[in-house]
Amino acid sequence: MRTEIASLGEFGLIDHLTKGIELKNESSKYGIGDDAAVLEYPTNKEVLVSTDLLMEGVHFDLTYVPLKHLGYKAAVVNFSDIYAMNGTPKQITVSLALSKRFSVEDMDELYAGIRLACQQYGVDIVGGDTTSSLTGLAISITCIGEGDKEKIVYRYGAKDTDLICVTGDLGAAYMGLQLLEREKNIFKGEQEVQPDFTGKEYLLERQLKPEARKDIIQKLADANIVPTSMMDISDGLSSELMHICTQSKTGCRVYEEHIPIDYQTAVMAEEFNMNLTTCAMNGGEDYELLFTVPIADHAKISEMEGVKLIGHITKPDLGCALITRDGQEFELKAQGWNPLQEKEV
Repeated sequence: MRTEIASLGEFGLIDHLTKGIELKNESSKYGIGDDAAVLEYPTNKEVLVSTDLLMEGVHFDLTYVPLKHLGYKAAVVNFSDIYAMNGTPKQITVSLALSKRFSVEDMDELYAGIRLACQQYGVDIVGGDTTSSLTGLAISITCIGEGDKEKIVYRYGAKDTDLICVTGDLGAAYMGLQLLEREKNIFKGEQEVQPDFTGKEYLLERQLKPEARKDIIQKLADANIVPTSMMDISDGLSSELMHICTQSKTGCRVYEEHIPIDYQTAVMAEEFNMNLTTCAMNGGEDYELLFTVPIADHAKISEMEGVKLIGHITKPDLGCALITRDGQEFELKAQGWNPLQEKEV
């Protein structure tokens, strides 16, 4: 069954998609249903705001991305930005631009993913908009969160001798994308053929359904650690490290042997004949946290599950470098994903 979006109209669609939403957070005073949402934050908190725009054909390919997964991911990547400031996401607004090929049922799937993410992370949907599109699907999500005034972490606070840490493992989301793109090209036009992803489930999960590292933010708080700088890894470790070093006016040394990589990522890189370290350093879309802490926190960080120490901050004149397993030094280059870069013909 297919219900045309035009049969509901803009307000009918919004009512349909947001039916039954209940506000959970104290700061959400009034949500969907008026000209604007009403939020009230305590005076001892700072308000954090982050926005992401996802365009079909640029950020996602509906050939292999289920709409429910897309909705979940679109919400979670915004939560990740708030956690990267050492804050807590509280509300989102969701705006959609849709072409005529999408039905009400398609939007139900997309919203099911968004609502599931909000349920998992304790976030309220408080508003949004819908409009028509001539070029497919566009999703714009704005996330509002809060952070303690003294504990918000910026990118510019890293200092010489600070330790560089990352959460989880790197490169898996990128290898998941390579796998999906390969299978798409192999089975182009064959509707009935299902590719076999046995043994590669983790890579697909990291690409299609990433999670924000709420757990690590809680662990840092429990250990009474406030990072000196932090950001999430959306465009690749090299690129993000260079952001931190540029804004902090420092250099860095990162050690290849300490970069955390999952076994499935290593196997897939070998299958594609790709350099594993390059994939881990430049892949992007991991949504892990990259942060620095004072050297005095070494013992606490070393014991923290899910966190890996990969290097240290240096004086700016030493530059940013990767130290290979055999002791060679290579200058870091920001080769991560750039959506504004012109594609090669």
